[in-house]
Amino acid sequence: MVNKITPILEIDSVLISSEILTERFCCDYEKCKGICCVEGDAGAPVTLDEVAAIEDALDTVWPELPASAQSIIDRQGVAYTDQEGDLVTSIVRGKECVFAKNEDSCWLCTLEKAYRNGKTKFCKPISCALYPIREKRFSNGLVGLNYNRWEVCKDAIAKGKALDLPLYQFLKEPLIRRFGEVWYNELCTVAEELLTPQP
Repeated sequence: MVNKITPILEIDSVLISSEILTERFCCDYEKCKGICCVEGDAGAPVTLDEVAAIEDALDTVWPELPASAQSIIDRQGVAYTDQEGDLVTSIVRGKECVFAKNEDSCWLCTLEKAYRNGKTKFCKPISCALYPIREKRFSNGLVGLNYNRWEVCKDAIAKGKALDLPLYQFLKEPLIRRFGEVWYNELCTVAEELLTPQP
């Protein structure tokens, strides 16, 4: 379950939980095997624009998808509305994302793989790229960013602590993709001011 948002700062209508600045995190794919593409009770949150981009990339990744995933997409499309009313990627057997593929006991995102190989212009949903940060939109226009703790990421927490890598620095690229470089630089400046011990 997503923790309650406890913002300590606001940058351009974005509320940032303190844990995003203080927690250490670095994905350890060799240990987790990409299990975040499988575990959970719903798909990855997506926007309507992302659904359109995924549909544009569908022909490219289609041959990579398992037959079970192809069948789900044929029936309900690349996304559906979950029990909470959120638009999310379709899933297979109530678990893995339809775009997840198991290769050598590791789960890979076929969308990201196609993008990395220069075959498409869309990488993957920003909700996937930002994980374990979860985004919440409020009716007043504000956006909340919260750190979502999950048991499957315990190795990422251990690796992040070993590297002394703050979560917001680990997710530099997707945060810039979502909010822009100017916003991210301001986040870094504020984080440094808040976390530097006072003399």
